[in-house]
Amino acid sequence: MVAVIIIPILIVVLVAVSSYLVYKLLLQDLLAKRSISQTLEKYNIKKTPFQIIKEYYDNKGESLSHQEIQKLEKNYRQNEPEQFLTMYDAIRDDSKNKEK
Repeated sequence: MVAVIIIPILIVVLVAVSSYLVYKLLLQDLLAKRSISQTLEKYNIKKTPFQIIKEYYDNKGESLSHQEIQKLEKNYRQNEPEQFLTMYDAIRDDSKNKEK
């Protein structure tokens, strides 16, 4: 009799936990990537987030490895997506100042 109640509860819990993990680990990052891509496209920016981070830190005089840039990209993508536009503006301003 108790098994009739516990088994459905366990199934629901397992489905809920697995759904949450799929969302947190896969869908959230994919949705964030899509949002960033759409934002860059909206402002007619032809660079990828990876390129923007690389150029930004190169202009600051900091040399980052490929893996460090990927970690920064994921962090910015999930926590601070507006940073890509800020970094792009800094790159653009720096290139204008170098031309003068």
